[in-house]
Amino acid sequence: MSKRLFDILISLIMLVPTLPMILALGILIRFNSKGPAIFRQQRVGRYEKPFTVLKLRTMTVGTPELGTHEVSTSHVTGMGAFLRRCKLDELPQLINVLKGEMSLVGPRPCLPVQKELVEARRSLGVYSLRPGITGLAQVEHIDMSDPQKLAVRDADYLKSNGFVNDIVLCVRTLL
Repeated sequence: MSKRLFDILISLIMLVPTLPMILALGILIRFNSKGPAIFRQQRVGRYEKPFTVLKLRTMTVGTPELGTHEVSTSHVTGMGAFLRRCKLDELPQLINVLKGEMSLVGPRPCLPVQKELVEARRSLGVYSLRPGITGLAQVEHIDMSDPQKLAVRDADYLKSNGFVNDIVLCVRTLL
């Protein structure tokens, strides 16, 4: 089975039961803080093409456009802390997967302003991959605060990616 077909099938299967949850969480977000329930942000995609990532909003409106590790936790809403802890804020990205902008497994998409990470990934050929909802670096708890280490791990995934490896990473993510 091709990676793209796998992405489409699994994201469709996951969207059916999670769509009501996304809607319910969106209502709770709107009741708990001002602003839209769905957060849209430009990210760097495959071949460095920008795309708009979709997430449930976890931060206050007006939070600076920086990597999550660079933003004060005071910007995270009460509901947002819960959503992040449970990784539920990522559910709308299943739509990005269906549109072909993302994959279920791949390097997490970064912001265009994260120049060091963009350059490191470029030099290692990582942008030949679609960004993912989860990936090797995420299951190993490597975040964007160490751009070089993250880019190298993303390149390791590039070298070893395959259907079985993706299944293993999906299972590791769920666990």
